[in-house]
Amino acid sequence: MAPRKKFSKEDIIIAAFNIAKEKGIDAITIRKVAEQLGSSIAPIYVNFKDVEELIQEVISHTMEIAKNLILEQNSGHPFRDIGIGSIKFAKQYSVLYRDLMMKNNPYIEHNEENMLFLVQQMKADPTLKEFSDQELMNILHKMEIFQTGLAVQVANGLLPEYFTEEKMIEMLDDVAEDIIIGAHTRNKER
Repeated sequence: MAPRKKFSKEDIIIAAFNIAKEKGIDAITIRKVAEQLGSSIAPIYVNFKDVEELIQEVISHTMEIAKNLILEQNSGHPFRDIGIGSIKFAKQYSVLYRDLMMKNNPYIEHNEENMLFLVQQMKADPTLKEFSDQELMNILHKMEIFQTGLAVQVANGLLPEYFTEEKMIEMLDDVAEDIIIGAHTRNKER
């Protein structure tokens, strides 16, 4: 009899992530993850007390992927990179995007840590250097509302074929510029 293959916690998270990426978070079960790994359920229960704990790890893994997509843009304009990274995530991981952003679920709540990460990214943007943290948060919320609508259309394949990634980025740039100009104007009027 061949020795049993050992699976690390990370192996199990990746197997569950692959299920969620293709079929959604609700498709993650201990049995399906075991099937994905080609094992019994025992290694999963050695590493996780239940499926909810595993799902939380998959969510954390997913959020790291989203952060990395933002950081990979590295255009010198972090605010722009946030929008582009978000659109790329919606396009590459459309099932997960729909699960996390379009469904009422217990996995994604307003996450202060993620918002602070984004505000820190924005502080490095030369076009935003004069804004306070609160002003940056307001700008972020306004842009997030627009970007989420665009990403929902991307994730659901609702945009016409001619609406390329370049066109989306151009639109993100235009809206961001409008929001920033509006914030500058309001600051001067005060």
